[in-house]
Order: sequence, then structure tokens, then C-alpha cells
Amino acid sequence: MAVATEDPIEDPTEESGEGSPKAPRRRPNRSPVKLTGEALQRLEEEGEVAADYLEELLDIADIDGDIDIDVENGRAAVAIVAEGQANTSLRRLVGGHGEVLEALQELTRLAAQSGTGERSRLMLDVAGFRAARRRALEDLAARACQEVQRTGRSVRMEPMTAFERKVVHDVVAEAGLFSESEGVDPDRRVVIQLAEDE
Repeated sequence: MAVATEDPIEDPTEESGEGSPKAPRRRPNRSPVKLTGEALQRLEEEGEVAADYLEELLDIADIDGDIDIDVENGRAAVAIVAEGQANTSLRRLVGGHGEVLEALQELTRLAAQSGTGERSRLMLDVAGFRAARRRALEDLAARACQEVQRTGRSVRMEPMTAFERKVVHDVVAEAGLFSESEGVDPDRRVVIQLAEDE
């Protein structure tokens, strides 16, 4: 069921029916990518399918958490959130360096693809890990860009996931520098250098 993006966020403390789990919270579409009504509806449906899958998983694992659904940068974005002690137990779904989160995202994408019949590019965040990692990577990439500009020498970043490399590439592009990925996963990394015309 798709809901218009202007609808208010549902109160996560309200039950969605007699004894049923909490309904996913819906945030307004914050995507700078302009989407048609049909495209937005498909992404919202993808988020709904993913939320249903994740709710079942949380029930099976006996982990408390609320699910937020959004559309960001032309993708369905789903986040599992909690407060206090429940947030600590959610960290089990992240893993030491986000490897469990990456695997869970792939499983969730498969569930969404199975439910919608379309390829999923959904982004999943758990306990704010991906958002915090994005901020840390943006800072790291900005410092690397400053080093490249100061020294004129390229900088090779640590190996990163596809999500992490994308964050770095975006920061590098904003700085007016050039970046490319090299290597093979899991050792694939970003190399930052001066733009070729400099």
C-alpha cells in the first residue's frame, strides 16, 4: 500500500491493529531526485515489502525496533531504529564493521525484488550505523582531498564497500578532483587525484 509523501509520520507508539506490531513510520520524500508519481509509488511499495520482511526477521530474532520508510536519492530507504537498550541489541544486526548490515541489506533487497518483481536498489540502515559511517567517510574524504590539493600526489583510501566508495566519490567530485575505484572486492578502494586537466 503506497501512501502519499505528504502524509504525516505515523506515531510509532500506536498499534496498527489488535495485538499487531507497530506500523512502519513514513517520512516525507527527501529525495533531490525528481520522481514521477508512478516511480515514487513503486519505491514506496518496495519500502513496504522490505519493512514487512524486516518486521518478520525482528520478530524471529526477538529484537525490538521500529522501521522507518523513506525515499532518498531515487531509492527506497529503510531504517531500523530503537532507543536505549533496544538500540544496543540492534547493533547485533550491524556487525563489527557493518558486514552483517551489508548481508542483511542484500537479503532485504532480494525480499523486495521477490515481492515487487523489480530489481531493488534499497538502502538499509540499522541503529544509525550507515548514517554515522557516511559522516565519518565524508570527513575522511575531505581530509584526503585537502592532502591531494596540498601535495599534488594521489591518495589511496582503505578498502571499502560499494556504499562507502560512493560516499567518497561524491565528496571528491564536489571538491573538483578525480577519483576511481581499483582492486577487487573485498579489497576494492578509492584512489583520489588531481583532475586530469590540472
